[in-house]
Amino acid sequence: MVAESDRTQWNYAPLERVGPLIFGMSVQEASIAMEACGFTSDAASDVGKFGPFGHLRTRFRAAGAPFYRNAVTAYYVGPMGLTCIAVDALTGPQVTFDGIRLIGRPPSELSAELTAYAEKTGRDIEITKGGDIGSQELGMNPRAQRAGDVVLTRLVFGRPNDWANTMFDCIPADEMLSHY
Repeated sequence: MVAESDRTQWNYAPLERVGPLIFGMSVQEASIAMEACGFTSDAASDVGKFGPFGHLRTRFRAAGAPFYRNAVTAYYVGPMGLTCIAVDALTGPQVTFDGIRLIGRPPSELSAELTAYAEKTGRDIEITKGGDIGSQELGMNPRAQRAGDVVLTRLVFGRPNDWANTMFDCIPADEMLSHY
């Protein structure tokens, strides 16, 4: 697990970007942006089709980290480019939104902060399929990820588009099934 003080620090702009990754980027653009931030990746891999579009996935890890220590996973859909970004609870960068730390913390703490934020700002909040507090409006789906005997938050960010009418539609099935 990467210590909080050693994590790369990113900001989140809902439905626009997560750190250097901008929704709509191509695989090549995302790889260049991540490399500039000290991350490396293997070649993009095919994760299936939805209708006429192919889905690709790129897994990024800190330069010098073992190949199995993925910090960020990016998903792309045909001509829409980058549509979904998952940040690992153990090895991913710390992503902050409006002063709220999103990654690598107990799910109950994040749920309490997101609920308070939604009440304060009049934003919608909902219970995700995994039972966590998330938001279509903010394009975030917190997920619990095991860290030994505890669970920590792993965030999946998405942006609906012509292919996906809701945020949950743009999250690939393998992402929804992993990390439980």
